[in-house]
Amino acid sequence: MNRQRLATATAILGLLGSLTTSAWAGGPDPGRQDPPAPVTRVPAAPGTATALSGYAIRSTAEVSDPASAVSSPGYPATGWHRAGPRSTVLAALLADGVYADPFYSTDQRKIPKADFRVPWWYRSDFTVADTSARTYLDFSGVISAADVYVDGKRVATAKDVTGAYTHHELDVTSLVRRGTNTVAFRIRPNDPVKNLTMGWIDWLQPPPDENMGIVRDVVVRRGGPVALRDAHVVTKLDVPSLASADLTVKARARNDSGAPVTATVSGSIGPTTFSRPVSLAAHETRTVTFTPSDVPGLHLTSPKVWWPAGMGGQPLYDLHLTASVSGTPSDTAHETFGIRDVKAPLNSDGARQYRVNGRALLIKGGGWSPDEFLRWDRRYVEDRLRYALDLGLNTIRLEGHLEPDEFFDLADRYGILTLPGWECCDKWEGQVNGDEPGDKWTAADYPVAKASMAAEAARLRDHPSVVSFLIGSDFAPDATIEKTYLDALKAADWNTPVVAAASDNASPRLGSSGMKMTGPYDWIPPGYWYAKREGGATGFNSETSAGPDIPTLDTLRRMMTPAELDTLWKDPSARQYHRSPSSTFGTLKLYDDALAGRYGAPTGLTDYVKKAQLAQYENVRAQFEAYGRNATDAAKPSTGVVYWMFNSGWTSLHWQLTDRYLDQGGAYFGARKANEPLHVQYSYDDRSVVVVDNRHTAASGLTVRAALFNPDGSQKYGKTVTGVTVRGDGAHARALTLPSSVSGLATTYLLRLTLTDSSGKEVSRNVYWLSTRPDTLDWAHTDWYYTPTTSYADLRGLASMARVPVSATASTVTSHGTSTTTVTLRNTGNDTTPSLLTDVHLVDAGGRPVLPVRWSDNEVSLWPGESVTLTARCRTADLHGSAPRLRISGWNTPEHTVPAA
Repeated sequence: MNRQRLATATAILGLLGSLTTSAWAGGPDPGRQDPPAPVTRVPAAPGTATALSGYAIRSTAEVSDPASAVSSPGYPATGWHRAGPRSTVLAALLADGVYADPFYSTDQRKIPKADFRVPWWYRSDFTVADTSARTYLDFSGVISAADVYVDGKRVATAKDVTGAYTHHELDVTSLVRRGTNTVAFRIRPNDPVKNLTMGWIDWLQPPPDENMGIVRDVVVRRGGPVALRDAHVVTKLDVPSLASADLTVKARARNDSGAPVTATVSGSIGPTTFSRPVSLAAHETRTVTFTPSDVPGLHLTSPKVWWPAGMGGQPLYDLHLTASVSGTPSDTAHETFGIRDVKAPLNSDGARQYRVNGRALLIKGGGWSPDEFLRWDRRYVEDRLRYALDLGLNTIRLEGHLEPDEFFDLADRYGILTLPGWECCDKWEGQVNGDEPGDKWTAADYPVAKASMAAEAARLRDHPSVVSFLIGSDFAPDATIEKTYLDALKAADWNTPVVAAASDNASPRLGSSGMKMTGPYDWIPPGYWYAKREGGATGFNSETSAGPDIPTLDTLRRMMTPAELDTLWKDPSARQYHRSPSSTFGTLKLYDDALAGRYGAPTGLTDYVKKAQLAQYENVRAQFEAYGRNATDAAKPSTGVVYWMFNSGWTSLHWQLTDRYLDQGGAYFGARKANEPLHVQYSYDDRSVVVVDNRHTAASGLTVRAALFNPDGSQKYGKTVTGVTVRGDGAHARALTLPSSVSGLATTYLLRLTLTDSSGKEVSRNVYWLSTRPDTLDWAHTDWYYTPTTSYADLRGLASMARVPVSATASTVTSHGTSTTTVTLRNTGNDTTPSLLTDVHLVDAGGRPVLPVRWSDNEVSLWPGESVTLTARCRTADLHGSAPRLRISGWNTPEHTVPAA
């Protein structure tokens, strides 16, 4: 992301942090009772891979014993902190209760950075009962570097174990003893400006420890004399017929003994089996390959093809390999893969157009943020990915922060495409990004970069959800760095597109990225998205949004003090800690000025949040609708848009479709509405009403109705168009164009669109609040992060809408751990006024939101006498024994709560 003004702000924050005195310099409480140290039992069976179950950690400033003692079995780790198997230092200290919740107020500021400017020890014990097998330590995810010890002996130095993504395998067979053994890492401090690791740019206030620690599993492998490594399957699908696929199986057989050996490598994929003897000299490694020419069963007819969600199923295949010596298994390997074809050529306008299995698709994605402290929670990640599907998104972009294997396993299973790549604004682009943060590379950095690329390519290549790797973000690599990456990718048999950058840049061999990074990142009006320029709906926009996404009142009260909440709505120029460390994005002034200019000055916190939800709904909806409408245009079509961002790694005031606690507001439901499978929408640029078909199949016999109302609900215009037909795969059909002026229409007015199918069933309803006075953009003064607005649309007439009662009747059924609540809402008002953006929240007996929850629809608008039935699904356990209730509220609907048991 373009972060040209970040360097100064980051430096100032770093200086302030270094001046903070330690809150726990006295060390651990001598009276505390330490939990038992983690001990991992490692079996001897060949091919087993056992992750260490956790660590005891402590600052080297508090440990005076030599490394040989610290890393030896039996060392008394008294007073050390416990850490999970994937844990940064700060994550462990938070779990141990050392600090208050860093997601609340400015409590994270109170955590002393000085405590993380020295190395920390990580030690873990494992036991083996049989030392006849060979033993290896296998790991990546060390931030930023580490000296590694086993049973008192150093087995690797920080010079070798450096970089968050580099993969390491250490043969420790000669050191391992029967009984208890100890692994110890002396982790060095992290500085993403200086190290090829991970940094947070301007997404959130960076963690004081800069994520130093071990954030992926450290695995103890056991095996015989011959090891199997790098097992993978190269797939070639016949496109467009999809009638056949060729599979090529590869693996490296490595003789780790000092004598020649003949191994038999055998394997299977479904019913197809194959086998081959491999002669290996002492310490020799050979690549073993099985192809359809020697194994006919690897040529598949009618293969089970993997598709993105909504385009087909997500079948997966399993590869099983065994290396045997004299009939005894020596090692095994297992890999899951999918069969699909991805191409991403540049179209005639130079934009990148993705095609999966021969079918073009509009990339509709969101930028992914892991937890700020890189804590892995599979259920939490799965919940967010389900939300992505619920929103109609098909892609997640990971700018750095490449999640563990399970993330991509889940993406494979759910059919969510992923766009991983390196991040900007730190060491990764330091060689090419001018004066932005990031040190220039030295000779020592190139091998680390190549090893990082090789490791990630080997890890990700068999995941069908992974459809590209972006080797640059804001900047494309130079010729030397590009060659470093491409050589590693080629060696790994990478067979999906490689993209030079997420911005409109080119690298010497790959050429143009076919993507743009032209903003916006801060507030612009909804009509902005329809212009085929800057960040508007043309080409592939790799990261963009209208900036702030104010969460619900429930979440705001969980993350800010009453005084901070008071400032939030009263002072647009105030620095907002929960926005960004960047001076560019430090306040909400652009957003707040627009909110007041369009909707009227807020009268209190509740009014501010209500207006924010309206503003976010209309803006996010417009962003996705514009890109959806333009996707099949003959000239300058839109090919991809990534909402910046899908989620936040902490409690944030910007860049999120769903907040830290998985609550849902205007931004969420605006995106969900825009991405309906069959959708009717309004165009801000030319007043056209179009139907977009996001399904594969065409639709015919559709009826579109459009009606314009004043805020009091009096209708001033109506038109019905029948017999509308629209092709599938993202095509759109224009149904009608609204008149430029309508007699009696107020300055602020409402547009209601409905779409019914050939049977008369309503399949899409869409309500807009508009103004006869448009937002006016000053394109000539566009900055990298926004385009100024010189005059605002007048939506203040919404304040005159009469309060409308909405009744609700609800019930809940529970089955197999899931509770499904059904609610029928009805506008029971006596006049003509509609209820605008009526929200339903599932809450417990204490009024707290039950999260996560998936709604069939929400934030709906109802005219008098109209009703709608909605469903909400949640885990029964998340009710914590409480009877479910529903809290009903809206722009002009008084808040009330009804039982839903």
